[in-house]
Amino acid sequence: MSPLVVVILAAGQGKRMKSSRPKVLHRLAGRTLLEHVVAAARTISPAKIIVVHGHGGDRVRSALSHLEVEWVEQSPQLGTGHAVSQAVPRVADESVVLVLYGDVPLVNPVTLEEVVARASEETIGLLTVELSDPTGYGRILRHQGRVTRIVEEGDATPAEREVGEVNTGILAVPAARLRGWLAMLEADNAQGEYYLTDVTGLAVRDGMTIETAAPLATEEVLGINDRVQLAELERYFQRREARRLMYEGVSLADPARLDVRGEVVAGRDVSIDVNVILEGRVVIGDEVVIGPNTIIHNAQIGPRTEILANCVIDGAIIGAECRIGPYSRIRPETELATGVHVGNFVEIKKSRLGDGSKVNHLSYVGDSEVGRRANVGAGTITCNYDGANKHRTVIGDDAFIGSGSQLVAPVHVAAGSTIGAGSTITKDTPAGELTLSRARQTTIRGWRRPVKK
Repeated sequence: MSPLVVVILAAGQGKRMKSSRPKVLHRLAGRTLLEHVVAAARTISPAKIIVVHGHGGDRVRSALSHLEVEWVEQSPQLGTGHAVSQAVPRVADESVVLVLYGDVPLVNPVTLEEVVARASEETIGLLTVELSDPTGYGRILRHQGRVTRIVEEGDATPAEREVGEVNTGILAVPAARLRGWLAMLEADNAQGEYYLTDVTGLAVRDGMTIETAAPLATEEVLGINDRVQLAELERYFQRREARRLMYEGVSLADPARLDVRGEVVAGRDVSIDVNVILEGRVVIGDEVVIGPNTIIHNAQIGPRTEILANCVIDGAIIGAECRIGPYSRIRPETELATGVHVGNFVEIKKSRLGDGSKVNHLSYVGDSEVGRRANVGAGTITCNYDGANKHRTVIGDDAFIGSGSQLVAPVHVAAGSTIGAGSTITKDTPAGELTLSRARQTTIRGWRRPVKK
């Protein structure tokens, strides 16, 4: 089997986006357009991926340096055929080249496999689609059912413009043959560019057969040229993700008011209310309930956990049967064990809370280790930052922290300790004892509040 090389064309400026940002760096569902295309290409296991960049190339390479691709510059930009010709010197003759586009973000890997399967020494695989309004697309011209050539709209006759089958630009070609055809391209067209579409005419002339495939959905081959099209494909993507989750056993209060901006894995009987945003990789266990207006980013939610309204969970692991919110913020590197309660206006950062512990009201727990069944009272603050360094607080099993307390780290509240309300704790406390620090309460007899003159 011939090795597969994917060439992604990403050199366009995107003038209609009205943006200083290169078009392929605009985002759809939380990822750049180019990241979507590279991810789709990865699923079909190519030997390599080559990205042809041009306008704003330094910005594109810098923003997406994490992608494991080869970068090739196209300068100047003289059309799609010229762009592919910049990449073919890096492709071995025995390979098959699959051409994709950095501004066509939602192509399905199954569709790509269909196109590649049609490519051989005697055939080219070409992805086409029927559109009710083909304006702007190159038309597929056939004779007795066989593809003869592709004509760009600017060069098409009125009769040819009536054709509804259009070229998506996605094709799979034997590399050695492609190299020869690219060398024959001429820029004798309305745009003065070297069209990749002209390769099909050259291939037919040389006796090759053009085998076409169709996408599973029209939206997966639509390109993005302006912000209206970007928004339309965003909505399509979100509808698709909502349907997938519902088929997998998730109940959505309103499928139109869920935004998925990454990868979501959900168990059965999950319930998600309106205006929830799921970003990065989110794993949701069985019977989880997520309240409205909640944002979850790169997190794992254990089974039967309830997340109430208006919470933010970022980079955390939440155990089973927890109760969080409303208005809680769980920050990165936090881990909640089974049955933990985190209540309203509580922030937890880089901490671990043991089974059955509770932090229910208006508290901050940072850089802390909290044991099992501990109770952290309202208004408690772990003072973890001295202005230069972070320090750790340890709260033992069954400890009780009274309301309005400050625990000045580094400090260890031993198992079974009780901290009296309103205390400032600066030293380790003994196990099983009551510790408190308060100034003596004094009443000033006869004092009068000042009044405005």
